[in-house]
Amino acid sequence: MNLKWEERGSGMPLLLIQGLGYGRWSWEPILPGLAERHRVVYFDNRGIGESDKPAGPYTARAMAGDALQVLDEVGIERAHVLGASLGGMIAQELAVAAPERVDKLVLCCTTPGGEATVPMPEVTVRLFADAASLSPDVALRRFVENALAAGAPPGLIEELRRRRVAHPPDPVGWPAQAAAGLGFAGVDGAITAPTLLLTGTEDNVVDPRNSDVLAERIPGARLERIPGTGHLFFWEQPDACVRIVTEFLQ
Repeated sequence: MNLKWEERGSGMPLLLIQGLGYGRWSWEPILPGLAERHRVVYFDNRGIGESDKPAGPYTARAMAGDALQVLDEVGIERAHVLGASLGGMIAQELAVAAPERVDKLVLCCTTPGGEATVPMPEVTVRLFADAASLSPDVALRRFVENALAAGAPPGLIEELRRRRVAHPPDPVGWPAQAAAGLGFAGVDGAITAPTLLLTGTEDNVVDPRNSDVLAERIPGARLERIPGTGHLFFWEQPDACVRIVTEFLQ
């Protein structure tokens, strides 16, 4: 797989794995802070950005193989791993498939997969159902607003909308990535890496209670909530996100 990656900073390596429909650009709010202490590696998943976009469906397990490929290409034997949403599912697969490559694990706004998953909030289910009847511009704005907490600053909404327009989802890659998320049944094995679970209290995309389920399943996992933030809490409260993550990774 041809995978586009970048790196920034120095120190203990930290691999970032993004979620459905978001490329490596979407880490920008927290990159400067994370790169102060870490060699941060971030990439476009298969199906988006400048990486290959093969026909799907994809699986979280196969995408974890892509993440390992990135580590190999960069020349990193062992790294901290942070995954958000679908990226959190990929990170779980990576931690089980190659525990020797994962130091500490950070799972953001993600699910345990399978029957243990708390269903998607009804507001997002309705949004997907209504999207076909909306103009593309209106639908995009509503998806952006839904990924943030209620009352998010208009400037932030507009910035994310502009970024999404500049980086549109691939017609082949987006549904193939979506299949990876919908098909994630949970990992086949125990996660042994020290784990931080991070979620926004107002997440309308992935119910925050999924982090509670993961906390019960992963021995010794630490759960942190960022009050008043939604699914994209690393855009809403980047300083808080960086502080919590860097304290955990020390």
